[in-house]
Amino acid sequence: MSAGWWQAEEAPRPSGLLARLLPASEPVDPPATLLHVPPLRAETAHRETAPADLPAQQRACAGDGFTLDTPITRHGLVKQWKAQSVDLRRLLFPPPPAPTHPNAGQGGQGDDAGVAEWLTQARMKRDALARRLAVVLQPPPAALLSANGPLAWPDALYPFQRDGIHVLLQAPQLLLGDDMGLGKTVQAIAALRLLFLRRELTRALIVVPASLIEQWQRELARWAPELRVMRVYGSPHDRRWQWQYGTHVTLTSYETLRADYSERFTCGPCREEWSVVVLDEAQKIKNAESDLARICKRLPRRRAWALTGTPLENRVDDVVSILEFVTGGAVPSGGPPLHAALAQYQLRRRKEDVLRDLPEKIVTDLPLPLTPAQRRAYERAAQEGITALRETDEVSIEQVLALITRLKQLCNFGPGGESAKMDDLANRLEELTAAGHKALVFTQYIGDESGARRIASRLRRFAPLVFTGEQSLPERSRIIDQFQHDDHGVLILSLRAGGVGLNLQCASYVFHFDRWWNPAVERQAEDRTHRLGQTQPVHVYRYQMTDTIEQRINEVLLRKIDLFTNLVDAASLDPGGLLSKGELFELVGLEIRESR
Repeated sequence: MSAGWWQAEEAPRPSGLLARLLPASEPVDPPATLLHVPPLRAETAHRETAPADLPAQQRACAGDGFTLDTPITRHGLVKQWKAQSVDLRRLLFPPPPAPTHPNAGQGGQGDDAGVAEWLTQARMKRDALARRLAVVLQPPPAALLSANGPLAWPDALYPFQRDGIHVLLQAPQLLLGDDMGLGKTVQAIAALRLLFLRRELTRALIVVPASLIEQWQRELARWAPELRVMRVYGSPHDRRWQWQYGTHVTLTSYETLRADYSERFTCGPCREEWSVVVLDEAQKIKNAESDLARICKRLPRRRAWALTGTPLENRVDDVVSILEFVTGGAVPSGGPPLHAALAQYQLRRRKEDVLRDLPEKIVTDLPLPLTPAQRRAYERAAQEGITALRETDEVSIEQVLALITRLKQLCNFGPGGESAKMDDLANRLEELTAAGHKALVFTQYIGDESGARRIASRLRRFAPLVFTGEQSLPERSRIIDQFQHDDHGVLILSLRAGGVGLNLQCASYVFHFDRWWNPAVERQAEDRTHRLGQTQPVHVYRYQMTDTIEQRINEVLLRKIDLFTNLVDAASLDPGGLLSKGELFELVGLEIRESR
């Protein structure tokens, strides 16, 4: 709480209903932000706690025979009187009906029915009043999110972020599909904090990629210091007690969740119902047939939030699987019904719509010819590969993909180390680093022959750092710290490990050394730097070798992307999925032949 805000003025003691609940002889507590109210039913809580018309609520309470004084307000917040926390279960109801049955006191059914009816009406009246009081006496979310309100926030929230938090509070099921870099993590944490202060959150589960655990821990400490957080990791013995530990937030990775889940209701992830389950980078469950997707959908939960900037990566079924987690049921697999489901459960904002002041992202394709040595090696490999495929009785997709991979790697480096891409990249980095700029270089390969390690060895004079999935999580965190705070000007990342979850606004240049099948994954990688906090234009360069497999792949993908732009903004393809067998064969100049 902002220090001293609630103590700024003395407020009168309550009258009416609250005065009857708080005898004058009892001592008073410091003012509290919330009353203790009975738990509301999950399906009505999000609707009943929306901002309400205060006079109308006062009239409604008065209509039930109760009166409420108008509270003092400041900054649009309800300032509460000094009073003990009130438990509304102590409400004074009319006495139960007197026994009239001749067998009263001996289990007479008439008296039982009368008492049961009285209890039902009393509970309904109590719950209705509790909801009204919760609406009237709780500060509205808009005021709590304000920089001048009673809650201290580490940074000012953007208007679109405040809107997102409002929707999360009101929607028990939501796919938050904002563009990468718009602060989905912060919005989710702020919503969890307000749910906790509203007594609507007792235990939340957050599942994230392993590489983002430490980032989530830091952000939870910054944005929701009241919440106790338990990270589930380590040995199986340690994880057993960590799942049972009484805490507000349980934070774990997808891999740990999969390892610790079982069909027994006593397993750690399923021992009790979660108030909220949050999936970060929710495209992890895009394959509905995977064990991970099935486990996430079976978690007992009252609220389900999925966070992802790329709800659709490879095929329409990706977003369908995510929506099945969000809604807890079946989702239409396409057409207008799927559009309707997205309109109901997805909140998506694009950078260009909500961040007019964000520096632009300038994307430039760099078509280059292969060096003579690369061209000779490429043509030889292509001819030998196609000949081998034509001589095969039945050509498989795996064989075609293996040839494509070999040709793509030759586009990076020839057998003797020749590389047109490398020569161009080194020349550009000379100029950029001399001017004090930092650059990211993404590649889908890791190894010494054509991947991140090979690139790093050729760029030794720039003292580059390398970030790949082979490294441990502490090592990756150390590398990111070095790049952000030291003089290193170049960071080479494997696309899958470095393409999500990182905040690298210190860089303003991005190079795609080779092209991935999936434009959405490339866009995720670029947005490690083109995000909130960036102050310079971001320049993205994409290498593409002319008259090679890279150029033909790009042409096929451009034809396919149009199929998905009307569903979500980030659409992409998988070579073994949406590309048909005929299109894969087309890339290497083959036609489909029937097996002999």
